[in-house]
Amino acid sequence: MSTTVLPTSAPKPRKRGQRALDAAVRRFLKLPSATSHVAVSHDVPIPTRDGAVLLADHFAPVGEAVGTVLVRGPYGFNSLNAPLYGGLFASYGYHVVLARCRGTFGSGGDFEPMVRESEDAADTVAWLRDQPWFGGRFATFGASYMGFTQWALLMDPPPELAAAVIQVGPHDFSQAAYSGGAFNLNDFLGWSDVVTHQEQDSFLRSQLRMARSARRQAGAMSTLPVAAGSDGLCDGRATWYRGWASQRDLGDPLWSAMRLQAALDRVTVPVLLQTGWQDLFFPQTLAQYEHLHRRGLDVALTVGPWTHLGSLTAGGSRLVSEALDWLSEHLAGAGPRRRPAPVRVFVTGAKEWRDLASWPPATTERVLHLQPDAVLGDQPAPADSAPVAFTYDPADPTPTVGGRLLAPSFGGYKDDSVLATRADTVSFTSEPLDEPLEVIGVPVVELAHASDNPHVDLFVRLSEVTAHGRSRNVSDGFLRLDPAGGDGVVRLDLDAVAHRFAAGHRLRLLIAGGSFPRWERNLGTDEDPATSTAMRASHRTIDLTRSRVTLPVRG
Repeated sequence: MSTTVLPTSAPKPRKRGQRALDAAVRRFLKLPSATSHVAVSHDVPIPTRDGAVLLADHFAPVGEAVGTVLVRGPYGFNSLNAPLYGGLFASYGYHVVLARCRGTFGSGGDFEPMVRESEDAADTVAWLRDQPWFGGRFATFGASYMGFTQWALLMDPPPELAAAVIQVGPHDFSQAAYSGGAFNLNDFLGWSDVVTHQEQDSFLRSQLRMARSARRQAGAMSTLPVAAGSDGLCDGRATWYRGWASQRDLGDPLWSAMRLQAALDRVTVPVLLQTGWQDLFFPQTLAQYEHLHRRGLDVALTVGPWTHLGSLTAGGSRLVSEALDWLSEHLAGAGPRRRPAPVRVFVTGAKEWRDLASWPPATTERVLHLQPDAVLGDQPAPADSAPVAFTYDPADPTPTVGGRLLAPSFGGYKDDSVLATRADTVSFTSEPLDEPLEVIGVPVVELAHASDNPHVDLFVRLSEVTAHGRSRNVSDGFLRLDPAGGDGVVRLDLDAVAHRFAAGHRLRLLIAGGSFPRWERNLGTDEDPATSTAMRASHRTIDLTRSRVTLPVRG
């Protein structure tokens, strides 16, 4: 593409209040003092191949530059994001381009989430090449959707790209929307609500709106049919939502632009991946690391104890510091690597960071068996053990408590003791541990499961129970079962963990028929789950003699 040069204004120095915010961000993140003053040009036009004009803000260091950082996202760059992304990196000598996705915050065209990001990313780089201040090399940076836009660019990596820092960013949106085989209702209806309203309020009002989101969204989450959930909540403006909730064939063209697996084979530059154990996109980040590591690429991984949004707040100091080191090494060429090992994980329970040569580390297996009287023990259940039973009713679904959710109000690590008291769950608890037990890797649960209704889901959780009886989630697994599969042993890989169970504490395995509204309810019929309103309960049994959990144990 040959770009059309559109007029831009000369960068202007940051105002006193903006400089104060930049400095406050550096102090909050515990970063060193700035090395450069910063000037900025707002609403810089970027032409695209179809005629739409995107807008960007250009933050420029005053004096010699050490490289360019490109950030592309749909959320705008308000008084908080501008210092966090633009002012921060520019103050260390980088040109920074904060580009707004099409259809958002003044950029031309219509916003269709994730549909045109590869083309628009390529057009943005074509524009970048023509800028007189561009030094010939750049890196990408950003979290969440701004991570997805990086994978979109990596579908056809430009030769000027030197490195990428991808925080909590998916490469395959279809798999994120249907993890476990059911629609991830809470995250993607909630996200649609946020995005459709983000430009109508001031910054402070939008933050207040987000703080109240769980209460406001509750009715929409319970709406049937599922495909209609956004109609009232999003004032009919989330035009994409009905398709997301309805198209269950992930090979359908609807999803093709959102599936960027090929980027993992095409990227050749060093990639820093950063995430949290409780991030909704965590499994994809782990898959990205494992794929790039197998290819022999220069890839590093950091996993902290954070949720999706917590990675940017509680994890901000560590992650931004790592990002600056990565850019210094691979873009600015300022020195050797400071990172002691490719993989850095936070061991929850132990509350300590661990440096690893790769993921997963070597472990041994420890098998715990489901036993009578709700016991989780080292020995298999006796051959004559009676099965345990529970009933799942979609009209009164098992609620979500904690876990890998976008909404911080009830996601992350939570006291989930209430789940074990419900009639629609069964749980198994170990004896108190004689010594600490460190689990690092993927716990695997095998359940000999049967149901009188073939249209069912399984939700399984591993928790830690304190000496006082308080339970806290550690790892989850979910699976929508194939109605044609029949009864038998079901294998569920739980979320990868690095967790130390304390001496005197107990392990608990909880089994339920769902977790709502994290996942949509299984309505229990053979009707289209996107358009159906009919519901039917399911009565389940678990054969203890063939059910167990395998833990990867280290040390």
